[in-house]
Amino acid sequence: MSRTALRQWYVAAALCVAVTPLLAQPLPTAKPEQVGMSSQRLARIGPALKQEIDQGRLPGAVVMVARKGKLVYSEAFGFQDKAAGTPMKTDSVFRIYSMTKPLVSVAAMMLVEEGKLGLQEPVSKYIPEFKEMKVGVESTDADGKPALKLVDAKRQITVQDLLRHTSGLTYGVLGTETAVKKRYKDAAIFSQKWVLSDFVKALAKLPLQFQPGTTWEYSHSTDVLGRVVEVASGQTLDVYLAKRIFEPLNMVDTAFQVPPEKQNRTAQPMPDVYTGKTPELIDVTQAATFFAGGHGLVSTAGDYLRFAQMLANGGELEGARILGPRTVEYMSSDHVNPQIDKGAAFLPGPGYGFGLGFATRIDRGQSEWPGSPGDYYWAGYAGTYFWIDPEEALVPVLMTQEPLRRQYYRIQLRNLVYQSIEK
Repeated sequence: MSRTALRQWYVAAALCVAVTPLLAQPLPTAKPEQVGMSSQRLARIGPALKQEIDQGRLPGAVVMVARKGKLVYSEAFGFQDKAAGTPMKTDSVFRIYSMTKPLVSVAAMMLVEEGKLGLQEPVSKYIPEFKEMKVGVESTDADGKPALKLVDAKRQITVQDLLRHTSGLTYGVLGTETAVKKRYKDAAIFSQKWVLSDFVKALAKLPLQFQPGTTWEYSHSTDVLGRVVEVASGQTLDVYLAKRIFEPLNMVDTAFQVPPEKQNRTAQPMPDVYTGKTPELIDVTQAATFFAGGHGLVSTAGDYLRFAQMLANGGELEGARILGPRTVEYMSSDHVNPQIDKGAAFLPGPGYGFGLGFATRIDRGQSEWPGSPGDYYWAGYAGTYFWIDPEEALVPVLMTQEPLRRQYYRIQLRNLVYQSIEK
């Protein structure tokens, strides 16, 4: 066998089985049976994901599962970069998009614990441009044509509104297009070329989709929250997150960009098997100037598992206390009261409410996926996902760069993980 053929055989062999490089593990390890899980049943994760990879629907994935503070499953599958033939590794780096939000939400609650920020406070205390907001109300004019009327906001947006997505802001790209969402699109508000302080000022010039505090709407709220963190802390968001969360938790690969020496570990999307088009993801190779609190970070499965385990532990990991346990409990409780409309696109789904940065489960039933009352989760556009189940002492993390079928893989992993619990 030639060297080239031998090398191809090794790559193929590596992709046919779960890959577990000899890297430092993010948490202490245990056998699944030591924490009430089944090794045999956990092994079902591999064939399920490899089938998707073999059929060209998924480039690759990393899955880590912790229970009772112990890492019991850590595997990489498929390709980190299929075009280059690079196998996925457990330390591959992923764009985590909206899984940035829980990190920024924790950052804000750290300031609340220090008395530097209050949930009841108006956002305008930190960003004056948000003091007198307008709300867009759609109607028709005398000729029957659509018209947008701007009315005064009945109250100011609060910090709590930002954390629970009841600010009245929108993303402008989700759900049915409205006149307000069109204004967001026309303003090119999703550009990556902002500086955060300028971005929030531009956002404040646009009308709100809803009156503050009345409707759950997934939005730029956490981007604004990031700027609030900057003003309240006196540091830029990237520095605050690094000094107060990433460094204490030893999250060495989490940042707003991938430095040159780590770019060969960056996971990439692949052309869609049905359309041939490659999903366009944010460029994380260039020096970041827009520290987007809602979608800007990159991370690894191991880094994010450490963050999630900190929350599962009540705000502490290996002696580094980030939050108090009562604060974590408060954040992971439902903050969408009955007077708040869940809107047309309530992303948490049936059986869930929303806390301060996470969807939180309020019913064992209703949902399309298994879980426990009190479990909380969030996810990222490009296919990343995590959840924390306090009842089961369970913390799984999924990392992919496949945005088109991301919900399928999230539900699939839920099913595969819960069926592996034996006691």
